[in-house]
Amino acid sequence: MKRFSTVFLLVIFSCFNSLFAQAPATVSSSEILLGLKKMNVLGSVLYMAAHPDDENTRLLAYLSKEKLYRTGYLSLTRGDGGQNLIGNEQGIELGLIRTQELMAARRIDGAEQFFSRAYDFGYSKSTEEALKKWDREKVLSDAVWIIRKFQPDVIITRFPPDERAGHGHHSASAVIAIEAFSAAADPTRFPEQLKWVKPWQAKRILWNTFNFGGNAVATAEQFSLDVGAYNPVLGLSYGEIAAESRSQHKSQGFGVTRQRGEAMELFSVWKGDLPKTDLMDAVDVGWSRVSGGESIKTKIEKVASAFDVLNPGKSVAGLIEIYQAINSLPEQYWKTQKLNEVQKLIEAASGFYAEATTTEAMAVQTDSLRVNIQVNSRNGNKLTVKKVAIDNFSRSFDTTLMPNRNFIFQAAVFVPSSAPLTQPFWLRNEMKEGHFEINDQSLIGVPDNEAAFMASFDVNIDGLDLNIQRPVRQKSTDPVKGELYEPIAVVPPVTVTPVTNLLLANGQPTQSMRMTVKALKTVVKPELNLNAVKGWQVSAIRYTVPDTLKKGQELDIDIDLKPVASQKENGKQPLFVSVNTGGELYSTTQRTIHYDHIPDQNYFRLPVVNLLTLDLKTAGKRIAYIEGAGDYIPVALKLMGYEVTILSDNDISATSLSKFDAIITGVRAYNVRPSLNVYYNKLMQYVEAGGNLIVQYNTSTQSSAGRMKIGPYPFDISRTRVSDETAKITVVKSGHQLFNFPNKINDADFNGWVQERSIYHAGNWDKRYETLFSMKDPSEKQADEGALIMTRYGKGVFVYTGLVLFRELPAGVPGAYRLLANIIALNKKKPF
Repeated sequence: MKRFSTVFLLVIFSCFNSLFAQAPATVSSSEILLGLKKMNVLGSVLYMAAHPDDENTRLLAYLSKEKLYRTGYLSLTRGDGGQNLIGNEQGIELGLIRTQELMAARRIDGAEQFFSRAYDFGYSKSTEEALKKWDREKVLSDAVWIIRKFQPDVIITRFPPDERAGHGHHSASAVIAIEAFSAAADPTRFPEQLKWVKPWQAKRILWNTFNFGGNAVATAEQFSLDVGAYNPVLGLSYGEIAAESRSQHKSQGFGVTRQRGEAMELFSVWKGDLPKTDLMDAVDVGWSRVSGGESIKTKIEKVASAFDVLNPGKSVAGLIEIYQAINSLPEQYWKTQKLNEVQKLIEAASGFYAEATTTEAMAVQTDSLRVNIQVNSRNGNKLTVKKVAIDNFSRSFDTTLMPNRNFIFQAAVFVPSSAPLTQPFWLRNEMKEGHFEINDQSLIGVPDNEAAFMASFDVNIDGLDLNIQRPVRQKSTDPVKGELYEPIAVVPPVTVTPVTNLLLANGQPTQSMRMTVKALKTVVKPELNLNAVKGWQVSAIRYTVPDTLKKGQELDIDIDLKPVASQKENGKQPLFVSVNTGGELYSTTQRTIHYDHIPDQNYFRLPVVNLLTLDLKTAGKRIAYIEGAGDYIPVALKLMGYEVTILSDNDISATSLSKFDAIITGVRAYNVRPSLNVYYNKLMQYVEAGGNLIVQYNTSTQSSAGRMKIGPYPFDISRTRVSDETAKITVVKSGHQLFNFPNKINDADFNGWVQERSIYHAGNWDKRYETLFSMKDPSEKQADEGALIMTRYGKGVFVYTGLVLFRELPAGVPGAYRLLANIIALNKKKPF
């Protein structure tokens, strides 16, 4: 279980959380002093909820940095099913972003991060639905495993296990936590885990109560705790630290202001007893809980009292004595934790610095990677480098460094063909609807992949032999951003990437698509292979096979496909692509997600193009699209045969809108582009003159400037949604143009939808709007008609819809294309 332990101990010394950001750490004397105080605290708390951003960051910061407990947050999911305010990533890609945002938050508030295998499949109104889709026993097993590994003295849930939680995932997270509290202590529950861990009974499990959605839950019997204190060592209050931590959830738009002053948190008890004076009532959080550990407390106090902030290196001798005393203890949980903490203190106090960097972002299989090694003893403590190893590279030394002099050399690391691609471990196997398939027990709970390569430094600091690990990272310099560090990815020699993942066959004689082959090292004569697809035949492949494709070069391959009428298959047919070069077959598409606030994220998938055959008619040709928070609707519109123009604010102001058959606003456009209020009159004039303005969902009609103007007549935006993607849709007015022109819409068009039906319905609409759909989740009694409202205004049409077309179109749902074509055509034919 070495890999599991390495990752779990990565942030064991939470006072030094910046050590594990992308840039190398700068550790101040104040942080070392706080770390010394933490050495005498042997208590732990695990916070549990459902998603990234559910956690109480102020409480986590207080527990980690004021009480100095080992503090963790278990988010059952990675937030894959949420919305994205900063880009068009959805599903697993959004999960990758939110995983990194959550880890960035933990680096600030000092807690550790864990996940279960549960997948965020979108909003759920039912605890039972969440537990069923997640596979209750599987996720419970994960929670039990993490509790047995982490050994928390106290467990805290964010939510109650019932409807007060406001979300099926929220309530399910509490159900899992309460059940895991007892199951973790029961050796008959998940006994297969006991090869590596022991049963563990936490002292109590509490609910961190709160007022959510108007559900007030505070009572006089609850335990209260002020977590708003100011930490003079850090120069920050926990409200300030929490705001910085929470503001890392940028994809969710959760930037918040810093708060100062008293901040009370309330707790009620699920199991165990309610604390009276402290969360750790009746829990020994000192060295007396460790056999033979009583004398260590005195040693730590001695080093802390003599600590010199101007010369922390003078404390190294005392820290080494503490290290040796802890190392002599019998093997057990707190020995492992504190041994790692004191090693981090020795590294920091001695001024030890080491990095292993490369100029390359990718390590290519069957190629070599040049790594630059740098070691420095910045405080002047005696530092001897004995050995440096990276994968198959190893070099021995016996070099004692001069104070603050760089020891530099270069290593060549060969990347074998067997080196695994840098695939997030939870994506290596095909996932189920509600959970990831992770078969390696050591990876359960782990937040992220280990670095593709780790540099191992065997050193001696003032007489103590230590092994110190550092990730190998890409290092570059940006003229604006300065020095940058990014993780490196192991990649294949060749990737092949379809320009589009979906093609529509709508009666056209030929469909064209492009594949881009990229050489990540120099390869010979790359040739494309295509699998046969029923109902289609390849009519032409246009490219010239080069003798060599040099590193970094790309080869565009154009392919013409013709539908075979006699073999027509409605629905999606996958076309698989691969490249043959040098006798090796490669079939990998690399996807890189880049945002400044997180490390670059790479993952790999099969190069597949889904060929979608459907009967689709369109009316109108020119579409203007006003982008919102990000989606793939413009791509879908082009596939449908429309000419699409993306309108910036300047374009809206300067362009004559009358040339467009319809204008569509992207998801949350009015929430992220306040300027649309400025252009309200122009957009209404466009509608009045015969245009069609289609507004996709927004989350509110309110802004900092007051009520937003969206439609010609007033309406609100509610939080009503239909989360069951199979929920029955009732057509209110079957004779309406929307269901008859240019496509005849029927029940089959609502089959195969993904994740949900609709979100953020219209509410309290003016009587001049008409509604066309009625829908509800199966558990609800009252149907709602606000998923789509429309009105005729002048000669034109205005539509607001919460239907999740932004999810259904990229997923290749045929009915979503037909429905969108009819919405676009609402101003093209008089009502029936």
